[in-house]
Amino acid sequence: MTLKIKSGQTVLFIGDSITDCGRRAAERPLGNGYAKLFHDLLTVREPEKKVNIINKGIGGDTVIGLQRRWTDDVLFHKPDWLSIKIGINDLHMTLRQNADPIPPELFREAYNDILSRTKSALPKCEILLIEPFYISLEKNAHSFRKSVLDLLPEYIAVIREMNRKYKTRLLKTHEMFQKLLKYHDADTFCPEPVHPYLSGHLAIAEAVYSALSK
Repeated sequence: MTLKIKSGQTVLFIGDSITDCGRRAAERPLGNGYAKLFHDLLTVREPEKKVNIINKGIGGDTVIGLQRRWTDDVLFHKPDWLSIKIGINDLHMTLRQNADPIPPELFREAYNDILSRTKSALPKCEILLIEPFYISLEKNAHSFRKSVLDLLPEYIAVIREMNRKYKTRLLKTHEMFQKLLKYHDADTFCPEPVHPYLSGHLAIAEAVYSALSK
């Protein structure tokens, strides 16, 4: 499996805390999550390639947050490859009836805007959309976890719509974890359903590597 990414190109990861993973603090500049593991996989599998990898994840961010910083954090860097992983905070804010909810229709509007701007400014940029995920199999109708699992498909549907519209690459992360949960309990991959352990990040990094090799 060989990446389509060429030596000298720039790959930019952007998203929420799952992308951030300390990249603005002690674990700078790539954090200690899937972005760093992707870098490490590239280093050992294709050591001859010199690729510039940038992590612009911010913990707690939403698609509106991405929209507000898109020029500075994405377009300025002119990436050849762009990975976007967002959505779980948007869902949580809506489900918890936050003062500024981001329901699926607003999520669609903002996501469409950032992709439209990217295609206009960087027409050759290859884009990977990473679907939000929730590492749980909860079926109790009165559980918050079940509420998340019930609403999540609406956000995933928006991302798949954007994938079709803009002809991007797509990573079906939630499906990936649901398949893994057929063989291992959730604690294998995360302390709670949102933020993975290293094992969960490794699963994402491997999936990203595969998605960018096709």
